[in-house]
Amino acid sequence: MSAAGGRRAADEPEVDLVLPCLDEELALPWVLGRLPAGVRAIVVDNGSTDRSAEVARAHGATVVAEPRRGFGAAANAGLEAATAPYVAFCDADASLDPAELPRLLRLVERGEADLVLGRRRPTSGSAWPVHARLANRVLAARMSRRTGTRLHDLGPLRVAETRRLQALGIRDRRSGFPLEMVLRAAADGWRIRELDVAYMPREGRSKVTGTVRGTLTAIADMSRIFTEVHP
Repeated sequence: MSAAGGRRAADEPEVDLVLPCLDEELALPWVLGRLPAGVRAIVVDNGSTDRSAEVARAHGATVVAEPRRGFGAAANAGLEAATAPYVAFCDADASLDPAELPRLLRLVERGEADLVLGRRRPTSGSAWPVHARLANRVLAARMSRRTGTRLHDLGPLRVAETRRLQALGIRDRRSGFPLEMVLRAAADGWRIRELDVAYMPREGRSKVTGTVRGTLTAIADMSRIFTEVHP
């Protein structure tokens, strides 16, 4: 018996894992090979020019095409496609291990939290560039003040009940999507928790935190979200 959606068939997934994807054909085999039992991968192809979609299908993932560029556009397309009782999000670049998902899910299933974020713990110095780590520290401090919950990380690996998350009405379609999710959840009275997860060097260069320009663009998007979403 599922806590979120009643009885489900044995062959139906308990969790839909949304993987926004832009040119990640090299990383996808490892990521999709790490899926726990009961988890279905929804790979959202955000305009890849490589074989990401083919590789994802070959490894059993459901592939959703979202031609409008932007992390939020891809993440939202995956959220709309999710039908399992729970939905999770994870980067598709092999920097995070989907095998850690059950620990996060357990808190939601037990009613101990409504949204669980994976707090990144770098496994090496190259996993998280200094400029990105500093930007995340500033962001976490602002999130903590706004939500009233001590948070250390935006948490790219995260999980919540699908229907509740779909009902939040997240609007951002760029880099601000993860932040808007946290702020809207807090404003709606959700209990937000963090759990440590390993953060590894990604496969290839990040489209956001891999460059100073990308990081600054993300900061601008998130600054806008702080002004648009109110308690």
